[in-house]
Amino acid sequence: MRSILLGKLNLHEFAYGGSSNVTYFGTMHNPWNPERVTGGSSGGAGIAVASDFCYAALGTDTAGSVRMPASHCGIVGLKPTYGLVSTRGVLTLSWTLDHVGPMCKTVEDAALMMNVIAGFDEFEPTSADAAVPDYTRAMKTATSKLRLGIARRPFFENLDPEVANAIDVAMSVLRKVTASVADVDLPPAGNAATLWGSEAYAYHKPWITQSPEKYQPSTRTQLQRTANANGAEYAQARRDLDKVRRDIKKVFEKVDLLIAPTMKAPPALLSAPGAAGGGNNNVAFDMYGVPSISIPCGFTSSGLPMGLQISGPHFGEVQVLALAHAYEQATEWHKRNPQL
Repeated sequence: MRSILLGKLNLHEFAYGGSSNVTYFGTMHNPWNPERVTGGSSGGAGIAVASDFCYAALGTDTAGSVRMPASHCGIVGLKPTYGLVSTRGVLTLSWTLDHVGPMCKTVEDAALMMNVIAGFDEFEPTSADAAVPDYTRAMKTATSKLRLGIARRPFFENLDPEVANAIDVAMSVLRKVTASVADVDLPPAGNAATLWGSEAYAYHKPWITQSPEKYQPSTRTQLQRTANANGAEYAQARRDLDKVRRDIKKVFEKVDLLIAPTMKAPPALLSAPGAAGGGNNNVAFDMYGVPSISIPCGFTSSGLPMGLQISGPHFGEVQVLALAHAYEQATEWHKRNPQL
C-alpha cells in the first residue's frame, strides 16, 4: 500500500487527551468560537474540515478522538469497527483501543472515504480480515425497518439542557424514518484507562525514561503515572474487554442501532479547568469496538454545535451510515458554516 501525504494537522500531543490544547504547535481554537475548545485529540482535523480547508481528514479514536472534535466542530466523524481500518503507521496510544476514521462535512463523504481506507492489512496485527462492501450504498439503503435503542444510563445522565433539547428534537426526526424506539441496557464497558495507560507507557517507555523533558507536562505526568502499573489489573482489563466485545452483540439482537448524544455539553471555554469539557460519551464504543458516528444535530443559543451519535453492531457501518444520511437529509445542520 502506498500513500500520498497531502498535509499534516495539529492534534493533542500523542493523541493523549481530549482538549487539543496540549501541543507544541499552538493552541487550537474552535472555528465557531475561538474562545472554545475543539475537542480532541484530532482537533486540527476538526478545524480543517469545518473551515473548508479540506474536504475530509483522517482522525484517530481511542476514547472519542474522532467523534469529540466532530461534535464540537459541527462536522461528521466516523469511528469504524475495531480493526476495519488499518492502524499501521499510526503512532500508538493503545493497541487494543486505537481506531482510524474519516472526518468530513457530509455522511456521503465519510462513506467515500471508507471505500478507500477500509480493508485487511496483513502487516498490521490488529487488522480484521472482513468483507468490505461499497459503503456508498448506504445513501440508498432504506431505514424504515430499523429498530433504535436508547441507552439512558449513563449516556443521557446530566445532560446540558440545550443538548438534551437538541437530542429530543433529533429523536422526533429519527422516529419518522425508522420502525421503533426502545430503551436498552448496555453491558458495563469496563476501565478503559487501565488499558490505554499501560499500553501508552509500553510504547513510549524508551523516550519517557530517557528524555522526559521533551514531553508536555500533562502528557509526561500521564505516562509516568503508569510506569508501575499493576500487571494483574491490566490482564484482567484485557480479559474483560474481550468479554464486553462479545456481550455487546446480544444488544443488537434486540435493536439495530443505538442513539446517544455525542457529548453531554457544548464545547468548553479554553480557560476552563481541564478544558476538554462536554462530557465524553464516546469511550464505551471504543471498548465495544463497534462503529459509531457523530453528526451535527443542532446549535446552542450562543452558536456552538452539538452532535448526535449513532452506533451499530460490529461491521454494521452501512446501516450506521444509512441512518446518519437519512437524518442529515431531513435536517439542515450540516449546511451551516462558521464565520471565520
